[in-house]
Amino acid sequence: MLKTVICSWRGHCYTKISLAPFSLLTHLCTTSTTTSTRKMSFSADVLGGKRPGEEASVNPEPPAKRPRTVDGEHAETASDSTTAMDAILPVSDALVDDIAQSTSTVDTSSKLPDGKGKRKEKKNVGRRSRGTRVEGPRPEGGEQSREPRLPKRMCALLLGFCGSGYRGMQFQRAQSGRPAVTTIEGTLFDALVRAGAISKDNSDDPVKVNLQRAARTDAGVHAAGNVVSLKMIPFVPGQGDMLTRINQELPPDIRVWDFVRTKNAFNARLLCDSRKYTYFFPSYLLIPPKPGSALFRNIEQYMSTLPSGPVSPTCDFWSNLDLKTLTLEEELRRKRSWRVDSIHLERLRTTAKRYEGTHNFHNFTVARNPKDGTNKRYMKVIDVLDPQTHGDTEWIPVVFHGQSFMLHQRKMMFALIMSCRTGTPDSVINELYSLRRMVIPKVPALGLLLECPIYDVYNMNVIPVNQNLEPSDPSFRPPIDFAKQAEKMAEFKQKFIYTSMRGIEDRKGLFDAWIRSVDAYAGNDLLYYNPEGTIPDVCVIKDGERRLHPFKERKIFNRTDFGDDGEGKVEIEDEEGEEEDVRMDKKTLEEMEG
Repeated sequence: MLKTVICSWRGHCYTKISLAPFSLLTHLCTTSTTTSTRKMSFSADVLGGKRPGEEASVNPEPPAKRPRTVDGEHAETASDSTTAMDAILPVSDALVDDIAQSTSTVDTSSKLPDGKGKRKEKKNVGRRSRGTRVEGPRPEGGEQSREPRLPKRMCALLLGFCGSGYRGMQFQRAQSGRPAVTTIEGTLFDALVRAGAISKDNSDDPVKVNLQRAARTDAGVHAAGNVVSLKMIPFVPGQGDMLTRINQELPPDIRVWDFVRTKNAFNARLLCDSRKYTYFFPSYLLIPPKPGSALFRNIEQYMSTLPSGPVSPTCDFWSNLDLKTLTLEEELRRKRSWRVDSIHLERLRTTAKRYEGTHNFHNFTVARNPKDGTNKRYMKVIDVLDPQTHGDTEWIPVVFHGQSFMLHQRKMMFALIMSCRTGTPDSVINELYSLRRMVIPKVPALGLLLECPIYDVYNMNVIPVNQNLEPSDPSFRPPIDFAKQAEKMAEFKQKFIYTSMRGIEDRKGLFDAWIRSVDAYAGNDLLYYNPEGTIPDVCVIKDGERRLHPFKERKIFNRTDFGDDGEGKVEIEDEEGEEEDVRMDKKTLEEMEG
C-alpha cells in the first residue's frame, strides 16, 4: 500500500510517500512521461535517494525557480500536481482526494516572485463590461434558457436613409442622465434584432457582431447608399425572406436595399476604395456680397491698401435694386429668380478642379496638426453638374468623388462658393493647402448627400472565387454594387431626400439666412477671399495668440429637420446660438471620417 503525508514549506505543498516496491515506482514514473519533471517527479531529489522499503523524505530546499502561488500564469506546479497523480495512480481514489485537498489549502494571496505585488484574484477587475446582459451561469430551462443557435455569416448590408431627425450615422451608447440619442445605426441595429438577424445574446452591443460602416455621416446628412458590415443570421427557419423582415421593422425613411454574403474578414470601412457625395446648393449663393454689408466693406477696405487699388466684387444684380427700401422677402424672391450664367459656371468648374489629386486638407476639418500625414487625402473627381430648376429656385449639384473624407470636409464647398462670388482667383485653394492655419466655415448640412461607397478592389478579388461557382453556391461571394438598386434608390431620393431638402429651403430660406450670416461678419478671418488672391497675415491663426472677432458658426445651419418650426424664415440671430469649439483626439476624428 502507498501512504501519503501532506506537508507544506513556504506556502508550497510537498508530499511524503511511503514507497511500495521500487519496481512499481519505476513503472509509475514511466507512465507519467507527459508531465513535466519540474511540475511533478518521483526522481531522487523528491524521494530523498532512499531505496525500496525505506521512507522517503522531502528535500528541505525547494527547487530554485519553484513558484510560490497556485493561481494564474505561475500556477503550473501546484495546479498540475493532481493531474500528474491521476495519471500515475488512476485507481487510488484516496490518494487523489488527499492531494487535491492539500492543494486547496495553499494560500492564494501570496506575493509573486521578485516582489511584484499581490496577484489579482479576478482578471480585469473593475473593467466595464460591454452591453447590458447579466453575466453569470444560465439556469437550465426556464425563461433565460439559451435559444437555439443559428449560424451567423459575415454580410454587407446596402442601405439608404433620410438623415433628418437622426443624430448622424454612428451608434451612440446611452449615457446616464441624458436623453437617448437616435442614430441610423441604432435604429438599424434594433430592427435587425427584432427581425431575428441578430440573436438576443448579441442584442445589447453592436461590437459583438463586428458592426462597421463604410462612411460615417454627420447629424442630418442623407445617404442614398451606404454599407454596413456585420455578422448576422441570414436565415431563420419558418420566417421567410430576411430582407423583407428587416424592412418591415425599419421606419420608411431607412431602407435596406439588399444584403450579400462576404468574405469572413470583410470590413465595410477598411475595404472601401472611395466614397461619392453630392452637394446641392441654390445658384443665388454665387451672387456677390451685398454692397454695404460687413464683408463687402472689409474686402473693399483691404483692397484699398494694395497697389492695385480698391476693387469691389459686384454684379448687375445689386445695381438694379434700391437697397434702402429693399425688404428681406423681396430680396430673397429676386435671388431665387436669378439664374447662373456660363461665366459663373465655368469659374466654378475651374476652381473645383483645384481639389482633384492628393492635397493637405488640414484647413478643411477641425483640430488637426497641419504637419500630420493623415491630412493628405486623394480626391478622384470633383464635377460641377448642369443647373436644375425646381419650383422658383435653381439648384447646382457638385459631385465629390474621393478616397476618404475627414470630418466637416463639406467646408470644401464653402471655399468653392466664396472664391467664385468674391472674384477671388482659384489659386487661393492651393494657398489653403499650405501649413498656415485659416478659418473655413461650413456650408449648411441640408444640401449634402452620400451617394454610395465604392468597392472596386474587393469586387475584383471575388471574381476568381466565383469563377466556377453558381450564385446559389454557399461559397459564392456577390460583388458589392449599387447599380442593381439604382431605380429604387432614385425613387427613394425623390420621395424622402430631394422633396425634404427643397421644401425646407422654400419654407425657411435656410441658404439665404446662411449667406447673409457670412456677409454680416465684420472680422478679418475671411479676408483671404479678395480679388487679388493674397493671404493677409491677419487671417492666419497663430498658436497662443487671441483673435479679435473670430468667425462663429451657428448651430441652426447643421439642421436638416424643421418639421415643428412652422413657416417662418430662419433668422441669423436664431435661438440655438453659436457652435462651440470642441476639441477631439485623433482617434475620435478618425472614427468620424466618411
